[in-house]
Amino acid sequence: MDFLVVGAGVAGLRTAVELARFGDVLVVTKESLGESNTHYAQGGIAVAMDGDQDIALHLDDTVKAGDGLVDRRAAEALVSEGPLRVAELIEWGANFDREAGSEGEAGIGHFLRTREGAHSLARILHARGDATGAEISRALLTFARVHKRIRFSEWTRVSGLVVADGRVIGADLAGAEPPRSKSGPAGQAPHRSHVRVAARSVLIASGGAGQVFSDTTNPSVATGDGIALAATVGAELADMEFYQFHPTAFALEGAPRFLISEALRGEGAWLRNDRGERFMERYHPLLELAPRDVVARAIAHESMADPTDAQSPPRPVYLDMRQVRNIDVPARFPGISAFLANYGLDLRHDLIPVRPAAHYLMGGIRTDLVGRTAVKGLYAAGEAACTGLHGANRLASNSLLEGLVFGARAARSMLSDSLPLVPVEPPGPAPPTLAARETRRVQELITGLQASMWAHAGLLREETLMRQGLADQQACQSALAEIAAQRRSSRRLSEAQSLCFIARAILVAALARTESRGAHFRNDFPRRDDANFLKHSALGGEGQVRFEAW
Repeated sequence: MDFLVVGAGVAGLRTAVELARFGDVLVVTKESLGESNTHYAQGGIAVAMDGDQDIALHLDDTVKAGDGLVDRRAAEALVSEGPLRVAELIEWGANFDREAGSEGEAGIGHFLRTREGAHSLARILHARGDATGAEISRALLTFARVHKRIRFSEWTRVSGLVVADGRVIGADLAGAEPPRSKSGPAGQAPHRSHVRVAARSVLIASGGAGQVFSDTTNPSVATGDGIALAATVGAELADMEFYQFHPTAFALEGAPRFLISEALRGEGAWLRNDRGERFMERYHPLLELAPRDVVARAIAHESMADPTDAQSPPRPVYLDMRQVRNIDVPARFPGISAFLANYGLDLRHDLIPVRPAAHYLMGGIRTDLVGRTAVKGLYAAGEAACTGLHGANRLASNSLLEGLVFGARAARSMLSDSLPLVPVEPPGPAPPTLAARETRRVQELITGLQASMWAHAGLLREETLMRQGLADQQACQSALAEIAAQRRSSRRLSEAQSLCFIARAILVAALARTESRGAHFRNDFPRRDDANFLKHSALGGEGQVRFEAW
């Protein structure tokens, strides 16, 4: 096998398609194909389709949203190459929503375009209203599956990367046992093999780590495994303090933190506090279409019953779409409407309770602009990677485009580097699976870590809280080490170790950045400090944070 791709979201699949023109590719995914952050992306994909001026405005919007830290070279690559990548996707079968009456018409000008937060104009394409990620995933998977040089291994986790002479030459793969309520492909149990594969190069495209927080819009697979794996072999991490909290996740007691897409605000939805006031005019001139970090903090502030007491019960905040009459709301947002109907709510008639939830990691494995990490043979793309594209705060709907553009870029660098295939030694025997009692203990540790991270390193941060979070993380790490010392293994233990690692990386980077910028807000340092922190954070194997201008 020539290339190993870890992850089957938009970045991993786009990379695989490019690589398969010149070599054999194995794509591994921890659950079934399509179970990724890509699949659950609702709002759309941002792309400048109207020429140079549109591209320049998209660049401007991306840079502004990133609050001073966007790597302009990365943003230029995104907005200038984005139209070609989206045109390819359409050619491969992606069906985006069209303007009324334009069905069957040729040309991208007939696609329906909408606006979202911090965009200067309408440039968001969407599919089936609020199922854009699912459609992109479907199109890429359909196209990739017919390619004879791409193989897929579902329910497979990477338990380790194989390194020789400072270069990644392969990986250890193990069966990724599902929760009891799930089964493997076609209703069959997942394999439990333990194998080692050689590869000329390995790409990490395993997505983010929203599961490190108790409140997140991310699916259960988002545990930061790929980021942690890369760090264990010497890859550097960057900007880990910048975690974006989506402003509007569903906030009903006992219900999941289902994403209520920003596209609703793009269509005219308002935010109201428990007194019925439309409050965003107090926080930003763009009102509900302000950058996500601004809107999320505004909601947090409005929900504080007592701003001086963090333990006081929150007051509700609502999304109000009742005044929007120019669109067919259920047709425009069928998935969200169906979800809300399960709770007796209707966007046309009801106030929808919302609050922020962890959504997207701007940081990750540090790469150059073509996916290379600091470790030879190891590449990264998508949410798992950090090129500096998003700076301190991602512009809405740039993530799917990032996967397309930088997935293709990473593939080209993997091909041009043309590393030789090196034989690998067979792995040792697979360790036995954790006993039920140990598995319960691991889950308890994960739940405790998630609650601690939400309380101590969430939307509003300060040193005393983060120090407590770090103490909790260290206790979790020690407990996990005791369990791992029994020479047993399981998917859940591996995920717990990844989450524990991610938690520490977020905390130490956030403690080191003594300012507020983008998604990173500190109550004890509420101002932006360009004199000292107009730089990216970097975290190496020694665990120390340094700041560098890129």
